[in-house]
Amino acid sequence: MQAVQSPIIPVVGELIQNSPGTISLGQGVVSYSPPPEAVEILPKFLAEPTNNLYKAVEGIPLLLTALTAKLSSFNKIEIKDDNCIVVTAGSNMAFMNAILAITSPGDEIILNTPYYFNHEMATTMAGCRVVLVETDENYQLRPEAIAAAITPKTRAVVTISPNNPTGVVYSEAALRQVNQICSDRNIYHISDEAYEYFTYNGVKHISPGAFSGSNNHTISLFSLSKAYGFASWRIGYMVIPKHLLIAVKKVQDTILICPPVVSQYAALGALQAKNEYLQENIGEIAKVRDLVLDSLNSLQNLCTVVPADGAFYCFLKVHTQMDTFELVKQLIQEHKVAVIPGTTFGMERGCYLRVAYGALNKDKAKAGIERLVKGLQKIII
Repeated sequence: MQAVQSPIIPVVGELIQNSPGTISLGQGVVSYSPPPEAVEILPKFLAEPTNNLYKAVEGIPLLLTALTAKLSSFNKIEIKDDNCIVVTAGSNMAFMNAILAITSPGDEIILNTPYYFNHEMATTMAGCRVVLVETDENYQLRPEAIAAAITPKTRAVVTISPNNPTGVVYSEAALRQVNQICSDRNIYHISDEAYEYFTYNGVKHISPGAFSGSNNHTISLFSLSKAYGFASWRIGYMVIPKHLLIAVKKVQDTILICPPVVSQYAALGALQAKNEYLQENIGEIAKVRDLVLDSLNSLQNLCTVVPADGAFYCFLKVHTQMDTFELVKQLIQEHKVAVIPGTTFGMERGCYLRVAYGALNKDKAKAGIERLVKGLQKIII
């Protein structure tokens, strides 16, 4: 455990707590609540006495049926004889399930930088080695570099699209290339799609699990935490090759036994929400995004801001030699605005900041981004 980095969110959270009035552009959550359908269904859970007992490790049948329909309609992933769904306590757990199911200690997992820090942490906890592959100057995948990084110990390549921390959406062509590389090399493609609904400017989400012939080597991870305001309810799910089900159930039964049944009912209700629920809430985030990008334009001399069409993040490259965490501390303590240092996402060279805007309404976001702009203009001279 000493080799595992400490989660950055609580560290920044403590700095915020010690600096009252700070606006947080840190944690990646949304501001809105779950749809009313998530709460309205709960009497059905309470009316069934056996719901107080353990249920199936992979999830209750009602929810599995609803997820099968969602995957078919939105992701174009068909559940057949060679793949299956496992409901998890969030997609972080789904990732850990996957890593423990497919690796032995000493195996390698390829992460593209900047990576999502919990992926790196889980891989290290499993006694595996993280192999880092840099994305290009626009944070897009470099399939040739990924192929070159594969060794006999490689067990999987991980992609995140829409991406955390950069917000970029990977092209279908690049995802197809990576998925084919994994098929050719007999390794897994782990596709993290927690931000699947958060795309802008007409960009469409692509699920590698929908590619023809991908079922036996693709592991797809999903979450209700973001789109459905479900962060604390802890419901995610994974689509896995059927041959991994026994291994994944061993992991899940040991850590969790079964996902919280009350949350599974709530998830079943949430999936019944009208389309307007997602359209309106994500539409409001899109407006905040426009405001954030407009404000960041004034930092062009101080920062590089790569255009991103997904999630609710901007990833800034700050033109400074200053220590990244020291910059984050100064922004909180002197300018009352919090962001996440890029070092936690594997960006050790240079100074990078992740800006999250999903949790704020337009007024709060405007105030927070103004503080960030003024703070950077004052600190980076």
